[in-house]
Amino acid sequence: MKLFHSLVLLLITVTIVRSQPNFPENGPLYNDDVVPRIDITIDPDTLDWLFEYENLESNIEFTAKFVFDNGTVKDTIYPVGFRLRGNTSRYAQKKSFKVSFNTFTSGGKYFGVEKLNLNGEHNDPSVMRSKICWDVLRKMEVPAPRSNHVRVYINNNYYGLYISVEHIDEEFVKSRFMYNDGNLFKCLWPADLNYLGDDPDLYKLEHNGRRAYQLKTNKEADDYSDIARFIDVLNNSSSSELACGLDEVFNTYDYLKVIAADILFGNWDGYIYNKNNYYLYHNTTTGKFEYIPYDLDNTLGVDWVFRDWANRNIYDWQQHGDNYRPLYEQIMDNQELRRQYTYYMYQLVNSTIDYDSLKAAVEQRRDMVSQYLTNDPYYPLDYGYTMNDFYNSYYEAHGGHVKYGIFPYLQTRMNSINDQLESTTMDPVIKYIQHNRSAGNTLWVRAYVDVENNPAVGKVVYTIEGQGSSEVSMYDDGNHNDGNAGDRIFGGKIDNIPENTSLTYQVVATDNGGKETIMPCEPVFVPGSGSGDVVLFINEFMASNESTIADEHGDYNDWIEVYNPENETIWLGDKYLTDKLSEPDKWQMPDAYIEPGEFVLFWADGDTDQGPFHTNFKLKKDGEEIGIFESNLAVIDEIVYGAQTTDVSYGRKQDGNPDWMFFPEPTPGTSNGTSNIVETGNTEGFTIYPNPASGDVVYLSEKISYRIYNVYGQLIYQAENYDIINITGYNKGIYVVVSDKGTKQILIIN
Repeated sequence: MKLFHSLVLLLITVTIVRSQPNFPENGPLYNDDVVPRIDITIDPDTLDWLFEYENLESNIEFTAKFVFDNGTVKDTIYPVGFRLRGNTSRYAQKKSFKVSFNTFTSGGKYFGVEKLNLNGEHNDPSVMRSKICWDVLRKMEVPAPRSNHVRVYINNNYYGLYISVEHIDEEFVKSRFMYNDGNLFKCLWPADLNYLGDDPDLYKLEHNGRRAYQLKTNKEADDYSDIARFIDVLNNSSSSELACGLDEVFNTYDYLKVIAADILFGNWDGYIYNKNNYYLYHNTTTGKFEYIPYDLDNTLGVDWVFRDWANRNIYDWQQHGDNYRPLYEQIMDNQELRRQYTYYMYQLVNSTIDYDSLKAAVEQRRDMVSQYLTNDPYYPLDYGYTMNDFYNSYYEAHGGHVKYGIFPYLQTRMNSINDQLESTTMDPVIKYIQHNRSAGNTLWVRAYVDVENNPAVGKVVYTIEGQGSSEVSMYDDGNHNDGNAGDRIFGGKIDNIPENTSLTYQVVATDNGGKETIMPCEPVFVPGSGSGDVVLFINEFMASNESTIADEHGDYNDWIEVYNPENETIWLGDKYLTDKLSEPDKWQMPDAYIEPGEFVLFWADGDTDQGPFHTNFKLKKDGEEIGIFESNLAVIDEIVYGAQTTDVSYGRKQDGNPDWMFFPEPTPGTSNGTSNIVETGNTEGFTIYPNPASGDVVYLSEKISYRIYNVYGQLIYQAENYDIINITGYNKGIYVVVSDKGTKQILIIN
């Protein structure tokens, strides 16, 4: 089997569990091994204007030049947008800044991000607290921002040691949840999630000139119906209905981890205590909201409200005498969810975090960044901090708002948590349930199963056309479409499903003590697979067309070629074409016929006014899905693809062939030939050795500029004029290396 075909199969496998968050690698931008230098060059008069008291609240972005240098990668980007950021920190002597790569350059990104948050951490004498929190969340597999320490210079003047924190926007949610078409809400005080009524517009309430639930995407639609439904279910479900009802609209089980982390960190400025500082993203793949933590500098012993966060009750952590906090308090009042939260808290302080290892890692990082704080001119200005305060802040309280040193806080908090943990055993947790029925009579089901009492046993209980109940076992052995052995992802296969029949299923998990969970509460409905009478192929497509072929209006748009291999004419008008397999009826095909052996082009330009063969969606260059579906939403053909190259199409090696190849000379509307195909993994152009690789470095046969993509089609690294690739820290798997000339090679890391 060809290498790239193997990659496509891997992509399909990953997509089956696409509800499970992704965790992009740090890459050069968030590399923890160095402290990069960031230079901002901006008009001096503009900088003076930004710092004037009456302008501190301004969000106007001004033109600036950005230079990034981490000792290996050095890039200059102009123009970028530059402004102050933060709330109360705008009035601090040590300001925080936002750098935007897409304000003046449409679609501008740097290593996959559109914006950088450069946080001064003026409250924290250690300049370390939020960094520790972000790292722990990542270790917990919570989709939280990446971060690292950086040195900031403005107009060649040193502004000090900062923490660069990944901005939460549509690029962030796409990198974690694959799609970014859902509503993203930035939730600030007083965002308590209390029920206000059925009218979605009631949740557009404002405080100090901004909305408490501020919509950051899909602003033109300004539709709050999804968050209104979530809040309704959260507040108005009975205790017996809560776990099931909430699971339909919210990723409850990952949020249990966030509760545990917030209470460990003493994060009083988040949702639970201060109804502040979090994001909610409506993940359209799952239909559920995802909770994303935000702004973690007031943690690990920093206190402005006179509470002892290191010893506070972990089951009664909300602010007393204030508005109800339904998302936390409902969970604490529900015995099933409370037991699961207890388990995650136990895991966090007794397994995820090893205090001695964490202390050593923090001390090592402290010693690495300390040299850049010595001459930080703004570090002393807000609270008179000295270098002695910096070193002491890890071990001692500073007084005022810093009530604990970092290490004493962690020791006290972890001991307090262990003393308070209730003696319970949680019910099995089942999440990230997905299925795939691309082959007509077979259905694969996968789910993540977590139990306190190992080993876990999983099975799929299903009913075909409502006639009786059957079951098949699920396995976590690496051989049942379940990922890697022991990764808690279970897979099971239902075979011999009659053609054109629907079925429903649920996943059942049982622990070693006999505790059982069935999820989802309402069985999943899977439509029939079709009679097999209709055969159409997605034969070739181009996700970035700049000069290959123009439509009837002279526009160069994305296109999809559909091929009819049959001997009969097929009517297209009752079928659907989509770029999202979870939304099969996204665009209905026109009232037209495709003749035997004929090829039909559809223009994926998102502009249906252009004509009947113009879809209501566009294709994404960095990877997504394409599917053809019957009127009953049964799949006819589908593909999940990775990163594409401009004016290079991707198509079947021969018409209808299962193997896919890149076409540097595309064949839209005509038969696919093999003479012009370049297969990924070819020996033309550069080569990579050793490959597969397992060391720290691989070598290229020549110096080239290249980009590296992971299996999700995400850009993870790029370099100019190099003949090596440093693969230290890369996860095992398959990567695509693309030269500046468009030549591609597969890199396999074992």
